[in-house]
Amino acid sequence: MTTPDSGVPEDGPTAAAPGVVRGDRPGRGRRIDLLAVLSFVALGFWVTARLWLDPRNGVRDNRNDQAQFEWMMAHGARVVTHLAYPFHSDQMNVPEGVNLMANTSVLSVSIPLTPVTLAFGPRASFLLFLTVGMIATATAWYFLFSRVLVGSRGPAWLGAAFCAFAPAMISHANAHPNIVSQFVVPLIIWRTLRLGDTGRWLRNGVLLALVIVWQAFLNLEILLMTAIGLGVVVAVLAAGRPDLRRRAGTFLAGLGVAAAVAAALLAYPLYVQFFGPGAYEGLPRLIRGYSSDLASFVAYSRESLAGSPRTSEGLAKNPTEENSFFGWALVILVLALVWWLRRNLVVVSLAVLGLLFAVLSLGREVIFDGRETGVPSLWAPLEDLPILHSVVPTRWALAITPIIGLLLALGVKRIRRLAVAHPAARPQIRYATVTVLAMALVPILPTPLPATHLNPVPGFVTSGAWRPYVAGGRSVVTLPLPDTNYTEPLRWAAATGLDMPLARGYFLGPDTRPHAEEHGAALFTAPPRPTSSFFSVVRRAGAVPPITPQSRVNAVDDLRYWRAGVVILGPHRNADALRRAMTELTGIEPVFTGGVWVWDVRPLTK
Repeated sequence: MTTPDSGVPEDGPTAAAPGVVRGDRPGRGRRIDLLAVLSFVALGFWVTARLWLDPRNGVRDNRNDQAQFEWMMAHGARVVTHLAYPFHSDQMNVPEGVNLMANTSVLSVSIPLTPVTLAFGPRASFLLFLTVGMIATATAWYFLFSRVLVGSRGPAWLGAAFCAFAPAMISHANAHPNIVSQFVVPLIIWRTLRLGDTGRWLRNGVLLALVIVWQAFLNLEILLMTAIGLGVVVAVLAAGRPDLRRRAGTFLAGLGVAAAVAAALLAYPLYVQFFGPGAYEGLPRLIRGYSSDLASFVAYSRESLAGSPRTSEGLAKNPTEENSFFGWALVILVLALVWWLRRNLVVVSLAVLGLLFAVLSLGREVIFDGRETGVPSLWAPLEDLPILHSVVPTRWALAITPIIGLLLALGVKRIRRLAVAHPAARPQIRYATVTVLAMALVPILPTPLPATHLNPVPGFVTSGAWRPYVAGGRSVVTLPLPDTNYTEPLRWAAATGLDMPLARGYFLGPDTRPHAEEHGAALFTAPPRPTSSFFSVVRRAGAVPPITPQSRVNAVDDLRYWRAGVVILGPHRNADALRRAMTELTGIEPVFTGGVWVWDVRPLTK
């Protein structure tokens, strides 16, 4: 059976020719498409407005990840300009370096944005990545829905807007551009649906492999969720539709080609990620405990119109992980849609998939309103398995967003058919539809991301005055040393095109501490050394601990280990204590120049 307005089978998607929407009038369809894309552009710039309006601004709630992504954007440019090795870098965490395949290197975006990075700086390319990523995601979902899965532009616009600007996506817009940029996912779905086309299994398999590889260099976590989601939906559709089973041979042949080509192209990068220098064995147990609170599903995100820090208090680990905040009105609407459309096989498969992702997101133990219930979740026996031990559990709820987007589109399309079938009741149907959608969606409309002023990069860095100090393979040591709580040096290094090598940094690397509880699991910086731990205490307390002869010996040993040529201290609220501590440790008086205090430590490390 097909719907009268689109020719799309009622029980599932079609592989009909893209670009064709039944009922199109010449020119009108293209104008609607243009208006849809322009609305997505407006929404993208609305969310990031405070970052664009003032070049001094950064993401308030996640400055650390912004600094890391600026560094990554600079690395992508360096791959192009210096032919640098893309999967590992020795410009951070001297002398070990960083395994960039095991981190968010986003090479499929950072390399193409090289001209922007070189012309306007890494902050501009980061901001463009973040903004255009959301816009492109909405656009890709819109064309997938309108041309393939739904077949009607109005419902497709609603579903696509939700997919790109839902609360979970806005939460990750706090400096997670690799997560909000999901524009490749609709391409993967589209190419997967085309695998059953007669006589084109080889071509379609290769095209699917290419978009898989593209996503792999953008975010592997999203790729994993997409693969699981497609697997569940395709299996349900194949079980319920004989016409699809008749094309199983062609589909599987194309899928085999896609798997073979993608495996060949990704074999070496994935080998580096899992077995190369700096590889780690899954996330630490603490991070694998980041789960969705059961009460959060009906709560409102802090970046939603009806939300605030109070509405999300205690229900999420931080502002960037509000993956399951849909609001009670939308949850009721989705449940009603599933019940109403329960005869639609696609809807049934989406409901099963959404429930699966929701349960997985609960983590190892169900938490309700911040309290442990003692009830184990489905994730408990899975979290230590290879691959899965690198997934943050709460992010499974992120995969529910496109499911709801498609359900909304299918529901509105069915309502439009109902209105066509009952013209006398059309005004009442439209009024009821607008009212229900407004009650569910207006409270979760996005608000602009909170911003904060970032300190300018010191003149000592931008002028290149540090260069003589790093000759011969030496590094720059900053005070405090960069880690998960202090990432300003990554912004400084990015501003130099990564010419300025840093000791330590903010990245994921293996925990090699002798007495580590999870030896080899990921650590969110380099393993501590005596001097880095010493300065962490000074940074937090604003006071200098007692300095012993052993402290001075440790300082010299660590500076030699880091191949330090210079130590610099930029603006910091505890700058006086940090300056006094380094001076007493080394016996070297610093010089203030270019906005920073400078210790020439080459005599100690030669």
